[in-house]
Amino acid sequence: MKKNKTILLMKFILPLAAFCLPLFASAQDPGGGPDAPIDGGLSLLLAAGAAYGVKKYREYKKADSANPQEDTEK
Repeated sequence: MKKNKTILLMKFILPLAAFCLPLFASAQDPGGGPDAPIDGGLSLLLAAGAAYGVKKYREYKKADSANPQEDTEK
């Protein structure tokens, strides 16, 4: 019985879905404007990147001030 379901799935349902999917998936609405809004998501990514950079810089400075002789010995 399982083999029959697999054959049905492979021969009929998957190709039907593959042919019908492009009808429902579209990148833009035909009446939409040409501009893409840049808002909350990009702003959050920029803020997170800046915060991560500040954190790494502070960690670097803290480690550098804890071992000042390490750099002069090289």
